[in-house]
Amino acid sequence: MFVAVLATGIVGTVSLVWAAATRLGLAAPGSPPGSALFVLGGGLAGAMLTAMALLGTLRTVGRPLGAVMDAAGRVAEGDYGVRVAEQGAPPFRALARAFNTMAERLASHDRQRRDLMADLSHELRTPVTVLQGKLEGLLDGVYPRDDDQLTTLLEETGVLSRLIDDLRTLALSESGALLLQREPTDIADLARDVARGFAGSAAAPHAAVDVDAPAELPPADVDPIRIREVIANLVSNALRYTPAEGSVIVRVSAASAGAIRIEVRDTGAGMTPDELAHAFDRFHKGPGSRGSGLGLTIAKHLVAAHGGEIQLSSEVGRGTTATVTLPVASLNGTA
Repeated sequence: MFVAVLATGIVGTVSLVWAAATRLGLAAPGSPPGSALFVLGGGLAGAMLTAMALLGTLRTVGRPLGAVMDAAGRVAEGDYGVRVAEQGAPPFRALARAFNTMAERLASHDRQRRDLMADLSHELRTPVTVLQGKLEGLLDGVYPRDDDQLTTLLEETGVLSRLIDDLRTLALSESGALLLQREPTDIADLARDVARGFAGSAAAPHAAVDVDAPAELPPADVDPIRIREVIANLVSNALRYTPAEGSVIVRVSAASAGAIRIEVRDTGAGMTPDELAHAFDRFHKGPGSRGSGLGLTIAKHLVAAHGGEIQLSSEVGRGTTATVTLPVASLNGTA
């Protein structure tokens, strides 16, 4: 249709021009416009070829772009499962590949958001339910209004407070908004402080926490509060799965030039390969755990914020070892 309309337009234009030329005496009346017909034929053929090429180009460009536009509209409506077929010229294939990657990431983030909301509701429900039940029992006279009941209520509020603090720390670290107050710090002293804190705990009896560190270690340029939190999380996690007759050892040593290694080794139940693979996942808990499931996740983010690394190794029945490597100097090169 487009070619026919274009050809008709060219024929009409040439006829009008030839009629005008005859009236002005530029062409002999009645003589056949031979040269004009030649030009007309060549122009018509060229126009048809151009139109065909143009249609082919439009078809080649339009199909992949149209597919991407349609898919983008579906993603905007919340359908993250849509994918675009990789077709056409290399640039369009690259565009489709980039779109599919974007859609996969959006789908992954949406799943994580849904999982996070479900996990949060589950974690918050337990202490809130206990508080509500205890308070109702106190008001109804089911429970005596004594110190034991108030202590239970206070413990549950502590669970809620720790969960809120953990969520805030995790949110700041994941968004890159966590500010580190770096200063030269003796990592061995931090480890000893953590061990003394657990030794003086009024909680149920647990395994002893020992610290093994050389007399002299170079100070590390870290945030002492955050690194103390890392060590405390690792020790707390180790004690949770280690019987009272077991042991937890925190070993601090020089890993290499410019790095310090912290090892937290326990003689607990250990982890299976599947548990080990998900140990750093948010809200992942081992069997019988009463923690929030955020300790190892937060530790990993805090270590990464310092430019370090954290790894876990474990064997069922023989315990678990968490290894943290921290640079002595900060990321900006100051010591």
